[in-house]
Amino acid sequence: MHKDEIKGAGNKAKGAVKEAAGKATDNKKLQAEGKMDKAKGHVQDKVGKAKDAARDALKH
Repeated sequence: MHKDEIKGAGNKAKGAVKEAAGKATDNKKLQAEGKMDKAKGHVQDKVGKAKDAARDALKH
């Protein structure tokens, strides 16, 4: 597992919490921040998986 995947998981979790808190308090800004954090986390996860795949391909 690449460090980007770990960071991505953290950002996705943080984003989910922010988004839920924003919905609960009807705070549109917090909801938007949560969605952005989740999107950032998804990108980081994909980058980490791509780096792992590239590293594995070079090993063989």
